[in-house]
Amino acid sequence: MLAKNVGGIDRILRIVVGAALILGFFLNMGAAYSWLYLVGIVPLATGLMQTCPLYSILGLNTCPMKK
Repeated sequence: MLAKNVGGIDRILRIVVGAALILGFFLNMGAAYSWLYLVGIVPLATGLMQTCPLYSILGLNTCPMKK
């Protein structure tokens, strides 16, 4: 299993942005390129799982340090 590397504020922002994009998809289904809103699945999933594969590759970590 992947180590947690997404911390508090980062996690909340990912969940909010992901949910907003998915909501935008359902509100604009008939619009051209509305399927692009489904990109919101990625930040929503990484926020809920508290892990980001891209952060792992880049060596980033926004989780608070363990004492």
